[in-house]
Amino acid sequence: MPGPIQSLERAAAILRLLAGGERRLGLTDVASSLGLAKGTAHGILRTLQQEGFVEQEPVSGKYQLGAELLRLGNSYLDVHELRARALVWTDDLARSSGEAAYLGVLHQDGVLIVHHVFRPDDSRQALEVGAMHPLHSTALGKVLSAFDPVAHNEVTEHERASLTARTVTDITDFEALLDLTRARGWAADLEETWEGVASVAAPVYDRRRMPVGAVGITGAVERVCDEGGIQARLVAAVRDCARAVSRDLGAARF
Repeated sequence: MPGPIQSLERAAAILRLLAGGERRLGLTDVASSLGLAKGTAHGILRTLQQEGFVEQEPVSGKYQLGAELLRLGNSYLDVHELRARALVWTDDLARSSGEAAYLGVLHQDGVLIVHHVFRPDDSRQALEVGAMHPLHSTALGKVLSAFDPVAHNEVTEHERASLTARTVTDITDFEALLDLTRARGWAADLEETWEGVASVAAPVYDRRRMPVGAVGITGAVERVCDEGGIQARLVAAVRDCARAVSRDLGAARF
């Protein structure tokens, strides 16, 4: 098993050093505190500065933590709060629907599953927290693509792979699906990602009325659907769950 990468360890040590004490340190201070050669410390600081993790004061030349770290920290806190607020409601959703419940957020060009509640039966199931699902074919992904402009850009700028015979890949047809999602407030996946599997999802909003994720259920077509598509009671259950989580995040008008 490969060992730790020394340069990354040193970069992490520099960030921890800048996060404590005086918060602003010169090159000599950083190098001496960590036992590094000045050239090594300077190279790491310059790289961190280029990536936005470190800033250098123009007058004193001292270094401090950069804004990119704050952005990443806020992103982590947002996801952490979203998951925490959704725990009880997604448990209730899985119990009332009889299907597996998922909470997903946009990550790069896909949907990152941040919470997964097993279907409440004795069947064998695998935990999918941390898994990446497609944006263009899943119900969670369509919801994010319809209501989040960043997700919309990601899904329209990347190739939409044909995963089953039902996957919608044409951009005109796909935009029509997103228009339908916006109009009714939820999205469906009828065997577009996996054969024999259907899902339904709705958006979750924060106190700024910004879409921060999507919640939904997934199950076998014969359980989730009836002659008209997704069962109306399951659509209502998912939408109620999404509204409840949104309210707990401070969103109004629910």
